[in-house]
Amino acid sequence: MDVIAPQHGGITLRHIVAFPLTLLVIEFAVIVIAAILVQKTIHLVGAERDSASIAVLALATAVVVALIYLACCRWIERRPGSSDFAPGAMPLELGGGLIAGVVLFSAMAGVVALLGGLEVLGVRGPGQFWSIVAMAVVSGVVEEVLFRGIVFRHLEAMVGSWGALALTALLFGAAHLANPNATLFAAFAIALEAGLMLGGAYILTRRLWLPIGIHAAWNFTQGWVFSVPVSGTAPPLGLLITRRIGPDWLTGGDFGLEASAVAMVLVALAGGVMVWVATKRSRLLQPMWVGSTS
Repeated sequence: MDVIAPQHGGITLRHIVAFPLTLLVIEFAVIVIAAILVQKTIHLVGAERDSASIAVLALATAVVVALIYLACCRWIERRPGSSDFAPGAMPLELGGGLIAGVVLFSAMAGVVALLGGLEVLGVRGPGQFWSIVAMAVVSGVVEEVLFRGIVFRHLEAMVGSWGALALTALLFGAAHLANPNATLFAAFAIALEAGLMLGGAYILTRRLWLPIGIHAAWNFTQGWVFSVPVSGTAPPLGLLITRRIGPDWLTGGDFGLEASAVAMVLVALAGGVMVWVATKRSRLLQPMWVGSTS
């Protein structure tokens, strides 16, 4: 039985709501509002900034956002959104994503170090471990639900996989222009990296576990392991005491290593491989006016 009943013959309110662009706007707004409300509630709780409790609250935020997303899929879209968070795929895809995020960022940092742009001066110890874990969990889940689960998926239904990759990349990069120390080059780097790698990860699996794992581990590794700014924020106190030296194209400047040309090349290659594999497996979709998969 339809929750939204037709008002007249032909196009009904249900048809309008079910259109991908309408769903994108509604669900994006719902998730953003929910995430803000949960974060405000956490601030009222007053958990210590760098304690296990802040990480637990971050995990609670992620769970609430995921459940609201699934509710949107079930009650607004009327589709089994549980496939996006299929429990059976979690160990392999989330675990693989976490490993891939750590390896990719570490490899990129290693190349920057070999080129003289990063020095390790010593080992600090735990540092801001829990707060960085919390940041990685929230950014990984909330941003992937928003940009891959909602924006990419609904754009893909309209303009196909290639169009969705391009548009989501532009939107994700533009969103980072609001970050501290952001530049047009940094936004372009984020757009290229996230557009190909995270979009490719979603296309490859048609689930959110892999992109969430990559995204969270990438942020955690740069913030805690290498103690470099995460998307323009202040350098955190992580495991290693590091110093970045050299031109901005190599070090990413005040925005951080993810705005490095090395990151752009490495991540674009990794993302390109994912998209290539997805193409070989016929995972890409054609625009809605074509009406068939490639």
